[in-house]
Amino acid sequence: MSSHATADTSPMSLKMQDYLQVVSFRLGAEEYAIEITKVKEIILVEGITKVPQMPGYIEGIINLRGTVIPVLDLRKRFAVGESAFTEHTRIVVTRLQGRIIGMIVDAVSRVMKIPKADIQPPPETIACMAGEYLVGVAKLGERMQLVLDVERVLQANEAAQLDGKTVHA
Repeated sequence: MSSHATADTSPMSLKMQDYLQVVSFRLGAEEYAIEITKVKEIILVEGITKVPQMPGYIEGIINLRGTVIPVLDLRKRFAVGESAFTEHTRIVVTRLQGRIIGMIVDAVSRVMKIPKADIQPPPETIACMAGEYLVGVAKLGERMQLVLDVERVLQANEAAQLDGKTVHA
């Protein structure tokens, strides 16, 4: 028997602050997640009004209980190909850089807690590309889940462009 003490990492010993609670969703074949505190609500895709001269990944605007919010398609934003909306497609309403924005996803999977110890930074090989949107990569058994940093989904110049276009909408 070893006399070295080891940290108890069993689920019973982990505290709330040792977990990241996320909303998991699908884009194509990949699973993504965003921190639950960034999610305001999840709604059906309906009533999107197209706005001219917007970037291609901006689907349009919606009226959410009297507030006009832009809606972006994460498939287009991340260049993972276009897909027809299905009965599972949802808009995840979130706060990005102080703005309320909807993000279209293929399907919302579940709410879950991921031990922070299981989240690794994005590999250097993708950090300069898709990694700019990622908090990290969570290892969940045999599969991996990409944890998004929603604050980085829009860059500052794009957010300013969005403000300029939607103010008059």
